[in-house]
Amino acid sequence: MDPAPAIGIVLGFVVIITANVLEGGNPANMILLPPMLLVFGTTFFITMAGGTVADMKAAMAGAKKAFTGGVPKGDAIVDNVVTLADKARREGLLALEDSLKNVDDPFLVKGVTLAIDGTDPEEVRDILEAEVQAKKSADKQAAKFFSDAGAYAPTVGIIGTVMGLVHVLENLAQPEELGHLIAAAFLATLWGVASANVIFLPLGNRLKRLSELEVNQMEVTIEGVAAIQAGSNPRVIAAKLKSLLPAGSVAEEAA
Repeated sequence: MDPAPAIGIVLGFVVIITANVLEGGNPANMILLPPMLLVFGTTFFITMAGGTVADMKAAMAGAKKAFTGGVPKGDAIVDNVVTLADKARREGLLALEDSLKNVDDPFLVKGVTLAIDGTDPEEVRDILEAEVQAKKSADKQAAKFFSDAGAYAPTVGIIGTVMGLVHVLENLAQPEELGHLIAAAFLATLWGVASANVIFLPLGNRLKRLSELEVNQMEVTIEGVAAIQAGSNPRVIAAKLKSLLPAGSVAEEAA
């Protein structure tokens, strides 16, 4: 698990609250249900309206992944491929069937299984690359949900502020109420801008980055499967795959 999103979002709000306190404000005054309900509720539903129910469900799964997902470890895929390549070179592709039981990478297992079944190398590559494209499309839609929410939220906040100011104008005869009403009105804009820039847009970017790393690893896996089928030298395979690893995986490996 990579704690970057949790740390970033939490500390982002901590800085905002700290700045508010330093300016003499009371953080409790920022917590007001009506503007928060308007911003978060309306933003969620209008973002959902721009897609499908399936898109919304995928986005919710993506939100969980954004907080719990980690950077794929490139060394694991390289070790698995090299081990399989070494055995295939010594005992043949059919000997890999039992070894796959110890591999926890479904994509690698699928590719090697196709190879064991005698599928043409080009067909194996086509099948695996089609799966990569499907993943890219699914991940893009999940990230788009939060990017769209980040675009809608500030505008929804402005709508809330306008509604609040209308309410202010309705109460001009009660000047003692005006300060509270104006402050409440502008809280909608505050939450609209804050939610967009501290929550929604960072989550969208996080999902894009995780997708890039996972897709890169899948592409490395495809090259590994092709090398196993070709009977390449395991040392050559290891050197080639390590050169293709994404930057995040290289950092993990070096650590």
